[in-house]
Amino acid sequence: MSGITDFDSLRRAMAENSERPEGPARNARAEQLLAEAEQLGIPLAVIEALGHQLKVYNYSSEKDKMFVPFARLLRMWDERPEDFDEYEVHTLHWVFKWMSSGMLDQPHVPLASVEKWLGEMEHRYRLAGHSERAVRSAEFSVAAHVGDLARAERAYAAWLAADRDNMADCHACELHGQGWWQAERGRDAEALELWAPVLEGEFTCAHEPHTVLASSLTPLLRLGRTDEARAHHLRGFRLVRGMESMRGAYADHVEFCALTGNEARGLELLAERPAYFTDDGHPRSRLDFLSVVTLLMDRLEELGLGGRQVPGPAGRAWTARELATHARAEALALAARFDERNGTSYVSERARARMEQRPLVDRLPLGVRVVRQVSAPVVVAPPAPVTAAEQPDLSALLAEARRLSDTLQPNATEAWAAASRAAEGVELDARDSAEIVDHEAMDRGPEGAELFERAAELYAQAGDLGEALAARTRAAYVRALTGRVDEALAAVAEPYDEVLALYADDATGVRQTASVLMGRARILMRRVQEVGEAGGGTVLSDAESAVRELLALVGGYAGDDVRIASRDAEAQAMLAELAVQHGDLEAAVELFGRASAGFVGAGLPWYAVEYEARLAGLAHHLGDISGAERALRAALEHGGAHLEAVGRAQLHLQLAEVLGGRGLSAEAAEHALEAAHWADEAGEGPTLGAWARQQLGGLLLRQGRWAEAAEVLESALPDLSAETHGDGAVVQTQWWLGDCLSELGEHREAAERRLQAAEIAKEWPEQHDHATLAHLAAESLGAAGLPAEADRAYARAGELWRSLGNVHGLVRSLRARAWLALRADDGEGAARELMAGAVRDCEAALGAGAADEEARERLVAELGHTHRQFGDLLARSASDDADDDSIRAVLEDALSQVTEAIAVFASLGDHALHSRTGAELAAGWLEADLSRPARAAARARAVLAAYDGAADADETAQERRAEAEQMLQVVSEQDVGGGLEQGAG
Repeated sequence: MSGITDFDSLRRAMAENSERPEGPARNARAEQLLAEAEQLGIPLAVIEALGHQLKVYNYSSEKDKMFVPFARLLRMWDERPEDFDEYEVHTLHWVFKWMSSGMLDQPHVPLASVEKWLGEMEHRYRLAGHSERAVRSAEFSVAAHVGDLARAERAYAAWLAADRDNMADCHACELHGQGWWQAERGRDAEALELWAPVLEGEFTCAHEPHTVLASSLTPLLRLGRTDEARAHHLRGFRLVRGMESMRGAYADHVEFCALTGNEARGLELLAERPAYFTDDGHPRSRLDFLSVVTLLMDRLEELGLGGRQVPGPAGRAWTARELATHARAEALALAARFDERNGTSYVSERARARMEQRPLVDRLPLGVRVVRQVSAPVVVAPPAPVTAAEQPDLSALLAEARRLSDTLQPNATEAWAAASRAAEGVELDARDSAEIVDHEAMDRGPEGAELFERAAELYAQAGDLGEALAARTRAAYVRALTGRVDEALAAVAEPYDEVLALYADDATGVRQTASVLMGRARILMRRVQEVGEAGGGTVLSDAESAVRELLALVGGYAGDDVRIASRDAEAQAMLAELAVQHGDLEAAVELFGRASAGFVGAGLPWYAVEYEARLAGLAHHLGDISGAERALRAALEHGGAHLEAVGRAQLHLQLAEVLGGRGLSAEAAEHALEAAHWADEAGEGPTLGAWARQQLGGLLLRQGRWAEAAEVLESALPDLSAETHGDGAVVQTQWWLGDCLSELGEHREAAERRLQAAEIAKEWPEQHDHATLAHLAAESLGAAGLPAEADRAYARAGELWRSLGNVHGLVRSLRARAWLALRADDGEGAARELMAGAVRDCEAALGAGAADEEARERLVAELGHTHRQFGDLLARSASDDADDDSIRAVLEDALSQVTEAIAVFASLGDHALHSRTGAELAAGWLEADLSRPARAAARARAVLAAYDGAADADETAQERRAEAEQMLQVVSEQDVGGGLEQGAG
């Protein structure tokens, strides 16, 4: 026994159990409570305990347990209906619907029994005088399940045609069922139109919008409304995550992941609910779940990941391939049981169709962190044997490689590698060999110096002395890249002198000469980067001279050699970097712009990206936000498919920050989302990806998309660290998350986040954030029903506000503590003292003198609000059990405080009009409670006069006028002899 001694304690225990999480523990407690109810000897107690048991079974994975308690309830009703009160009679008939759907969901219950039960439901509803709406809805469910589409359409029409009464499902559930049918019949747009009132929050219930959000995912994808689908997944999964009874909706979210390229996310969802694989109390939702597990595993197999370990039924390890086989067999066996019961093949057909779906979107970034990386492994297949006829033509490969490199195409290196492979075992002339070795060296990066030297020898053998000098210069530059700048400068001196001499004698061309001059300039720029300010003017002037010498050669080039044109553009970028070193940022912006335009003009937009990114950073630093935005958009456009993932992520994140700063939160969020995706693709999820998610969460919060923001911010937190991202980023994320959770009504969780943030912020030199977070945590604790904890947090915040000299924060913390104290037993005295303290602090601050007139007016308004709240608190403290004199005394004190508020607000003139009239009306109601109708009427008329001629668009004015009219009506009917005695003067 657990202390159930009477009916009231039983009802309290059932209410407490109803608040527990869904699942076997709650069900077991309901079973225990039924046993204890039976010991009370009160029939209604047993009836209510049976009803409670039915409810918890229905909202769990053990739905099959409902039938026994309902049969008992029905028998009790038939034998002694007088034992049921009005509520339990209603509940009994309501639960008929659960029985109907519950039988349908259990394949061992014969279809004849289901139909018989449907007839029984119709009969009993008719006897009770209920509409047939619920009956037709149940009939529709039966027909739709077995695949009798004609009957389903007839029942659907009859369902909608029947009158709604108190046995009809709630609006939200009905709309879900109606929209589901439209989607089943291929009418996705009609489904979403039906679901709109639920999605927009007009209709809700315990399981809505949870199931509508889940059901809408695939229709939205089919309609191409991917942004909405993403939002519904993030918002909806958050709702169903902790609800054991929602396996079917959970399956919809797994399906969404499989259809949108989010297989890794799908695996995480499976890992969160291992019991869903085996819970057999609701076979129909298990069939749904296993069907989408099969879909997801098949998708992994297609990606070449069939051998990857995945979450599955407990007791053994599973690969994707093994789980696909297991889940398919289990699902189809379940479907066959339903079909055998139904006498159709409809359930199996639908299960197979669900398993065989194809992805609807190749890639739909979600913005959330995914631990498991799911990507197709790189499989290097052995080269297939080729016949002589299929042997690639070496001359054609060389020609294509030259074409690509001459035009500086991004895939030129790959083309030279293909030519090199084709040339194996073939005797080449010196020129061909030189080019192949030269480009292999380029592919080696810092390790290519020796190959460049070999290429130089081959160019010389081929008679191209200019290109030989260019290759030697490239070898020197490679040494500079490895930190050997002095060695590189020494190595480039001879090629530099020689190429100028060759060019003067027309023994080499502009291209080769420009290549050497560019290499030398690059080496000198490396020295600038290494020594920085320590190098003084000599290093900068040497580099600038080299760059200008290059520009003198190629500047203004109008030919069609893109290599020469690119030298001009790169030289402009070098001058820009030197301008930055000189501190001339405006000149750097102009020069980076020239460099970018030069590359774009030469048909090489992907080379412009680096300089557009630099341009964006400088423009942002100079306050040219629109210029930064233009540069970042250009970089993303010009980079196109050639951008590496990490570069793409950085550009998207920078653009998100710029757009967010301009208040364009929706577009900024799109770029933050892309940044998070590409950071993950680059393997930078814990670093750059965490930044992007943090920004995305904040941008979603700005749009009021609380659930999506919370999901993203929660996924960012594990990767954010003070060491990598700074403790400010961690605090801001916790702060934003607390705001989201507060808006979602998850107040205890909001308090935890705010307290965690406050704990970090308390170490900062400036304590305003610490105080604000402590205050917000107190608000959340109060909303969570934890008054003692809230009071301590408000007290902590108040101490901080006092130390900061922030009177507004201090006064508000005192007022909040006063209201909390009033809720406690014998807390009226403490509440009065706290509110009086708030008044004193306001008055003291005003007496000390404010810094300016605006600050003074804010303090005066704070004093007015404090008096007003003091009056409201006193009025609320009047106990109905007290004698009339005591009540009158409290109300007089309350009226005195509200009158003070009116006077304070009046001193602020029109700026505080609404506050003054609100207080005036509060005073009027207190006058009425004190049986002073004339005074109350006078206050009402004063409010009406204050708003004489107010615009209709002023909602506050219209509300005040309506309340004043109501007051006049009430006091005109007030019986002077009723209530408290008429007070004097």
